[in-house]
Amino acid sequence: MLSTVIVLDNGGGTIKIGVGGDRNPTLITPNATAKPPLSLSKKLLTSDEILSSDPTSLSLRRPIDRGYLLNPDLQRDIWAHLFRTLPLPSPHVSSLLLTHPLFSLSSSPLFELVFEDFNFRSLYISDSPSLVHLYEASRNPNGVVSRTQCSLVVDCGFSFTHCAPVFQNFTLNYGVKRLDLGGKVLTNYLKELVSYRTINVMDETLIMDDVKERLCFVSLDGPRDLQIARKPGKDNLFKCTYVLPDGIIHTKGFVKDINEAQRYQTLYDGEPNSTTSKEKDIDPTDDAEDSEEDRRKGDPTKNEFNLTNERFLVPEMIFRPADLGMNQAGLAECIVRSVNSCHPLLHPVLYESIILTGGSTLFPHFAERLEKELRPLVPDDYDVKITTQEDPVLGVWRGGSLLASSPDFETMCATKAEYEEHGSARCSRRFFQ
Repeated sequence: MLSTVIVLDNGGGTIKIGVGGDRNPTLITPNATAKPPLSLSKKLLTSDEILSSDPTSLSLRRPIDRGYLLNPDLQRDIWAHLFRTLPLPSPHVSSLLLTHPLFSLSSSPLFELVFEDFNFRSLYISDSPSLVHLYEASRNPNGVVSRTQCSLVVDCGFSFTHCAPVFQNFTLNYGVKRLDLGGKVLTNYLKELVSYRTINVMDETLIMDDVKERLCFVSLDGPRDLQIARKPGKDNLFKCTYVLPDGIIHTKGFVKDINEAQRYQTLYDGEPNSTTSKEKDIDPTDDAEDSEEDRRKGDPTKNEFNLTNERFLVPEMIFRPADLGMNQAGLAECIVRSVNSCHPLLHPVLYESIILTGGSTLFPHFAERLEKELRPLVPDDYDVKITTQEDPVLGVWRGGSLLASSPDFETMCATKAEYEEHGSARCSRRFFQ
């Protein structure tokens, strides 16, 4: 009897969980527990309970930090809550397809969780790039990715960014390059900027995640954008207002005027690949020239604050981390280093099959900016083609769902009987070389 496959994309920020063969997961939820402020109850909010609660000043605990599973007990509690509350098949009659970050520490705790705590029949562990490659190849059978069975997956996730070459559904580990920047760092930087200028939001992680996702964008012309950001009043096309939740009338934050927030789009209409007039990098220290009036923008008594150049300075970290004192290469250079680590015959194909996935690639103009920075670094006789997944948040899970529905999936898994007879070290050899 074939078992049902539960697909679990266990990210550092969110969990995507559902049944193999489905197009979309059953639930997308934070991979965390949370404690409300000044709570008289000791009950913690777990994963999906966080989504339905007031996000103000929630204290989050995450089992995964920087891609490493540091708290298996907390991860077990989160999984147990999901398996208990979601309409999913029982683990003891199911197989599990689980994603695991590249170059992580020992996977022994995962095998113990899967086989001892939840009694799954079998387990398959996969890295994210190979699943993204599989899904994109299936979506476009006549495309470059499918015809060459080769791609370069750029995964901008919660904890970090990976540039990973994939060949025939196998990630080439020797070519993987890692950038220690992800959604968590971007949110923390936004919290610091807003807290310094307007109102203290250092404890408002979930709220500032929402601000980042709604209002931040990638700049295509840094010097021009900085000049516009210094203009007063309506001449500042980046200025917009975010209203914080008050816990009474509204429990979620929102953008005060969505039309005002989108005025900046007029700068880029009709010029998706515009170039700067001067070779000058964005320098966050230029903010020191802001007027005192601008520093007092927003009225904390009205439970709201304004944003201007913060909107493009935050995503700028991915492209120019050195400007913020980080000893990291920018994303374009990271891609070039990854490609150069592979066989020269693969170089033109990799540059022509770059796939963007992960939540941070959802910033408007992300792909245009990356192509603009990458093109001067690539030989002129190579084409550069960058594809953003139709849903970068779900790309990994959908690839896992596709793999789980294949007829050979069960033969690829490590079974509970193997684990009990040989232990986790032997089972790990199936997935980690």
